[in-house]
Amino acid sequence: MSAAPQIEMRAEQPYVAIPARLTMAGLAGLGGRLTEVFAWLGARGHAPAGAPFFRYRVIDMAHELEVEAGVPVDSAVDGDGDVVSGTLPGGRYATLTHLGPPGELARATQTLLDWAAAEGLAWDMSSGERGERWGSRLEIYLTDPSQQPDMSKWETQLAFRLAG
Repeated sequence: MSAAPQIEMRAEQPYVAIPARLTMAGLAGLGGRLTEVFAWLGARGHAPAGAPFFRYRVIDMAHELEVEAGVPVDSAVDGDGDVVSGTLPGGRYATLTHLGPPGELARATQTLLDWAAAEGLAWDMSSGERGERWGSRLEIYLTDPSQQPDMSKWETQLAFRLAG
């Protein structure tokens, strides 16, 4: 079940993440990298400033995805090792919050894409020979699975940056 899509303003947000290049089949294993990001922050005395996310940077469904498994932080932190740092861009985002298991996120994503098309909204995205390059396309995991084992109650927000 998904809430109605909406547009919201988001401020710039520093974050740390582990980037990955993988196929759709390898995407399921990326969630385990979030544990590494949390451990990296804790070892440096930092705490996350919000929910963990996947940031899809390049999407080529037939070949490879460039994705980051990350968490927001209160202020800029220099990455090292496998962990990189950056800033999520601020601006207008089309968002949709989904309640249910991760297996339903493809359908929720299509709902958001269809809604935006019907509204005449353009994404912060460009197409090239290596796929779609997104300015900011986020899956934000609002529910901690260790606190809520029932996947039908997991809340995930999709937040895709709009052009302009």
